[in-house]
Amino acid sequence: MLGASSIARAQSARTDETEHTEAAVLAVANHWSDAEAQGDTAYLDRLLAPAYRSVNADGSIHTRAAIIGGAAAHGSPAAVAALAKRRKEHPHGTKVVIDHDAAIVSYYPEGRRPEDGLMSSDVFAYWDHRWHALYSAHTTLTR
Repeated sequence: MLGASSIARAQSARTDETEHTEAAVLAVANHWSDAEAQGDTAYLDRLLAPAYRSVNADGSIHTRAAIIGGAAAHGSPAAVAALAKRRKEHPHGTKVVIDHDAAIVSYYPEGRRPEDGLMSSDVFAYWDHRWHALYSAHTTLTR
């Protein structure tokens, strides 16, 4: 049986990412991690807003340039295989909330509820007929 995150990735592969829907923003979020592993800097350049920031649980910040640069330097078939392995070994649930042109995608341990704690969240805004990542926050919660 496929886990919820595996089903979501399969569905997102068939979803039009330009739609203003929960399915589309989830497809964008899944495509994002694939793009980083594959070194698809063109996709990341379109996705990440100019002021994008990712904040780790320790308070360290990764900028848009750092994310794109990391993908350029580390994107490879080995990175794609590592991502697939990590997804298989660490299944998670996903919750999407849209309010007007803003969306929050939250990730939580599989088998738990998002209300019990989040591993990370991504904030998106919709403009020019597509979703753009504005901000990400990560916690130390793993299970």
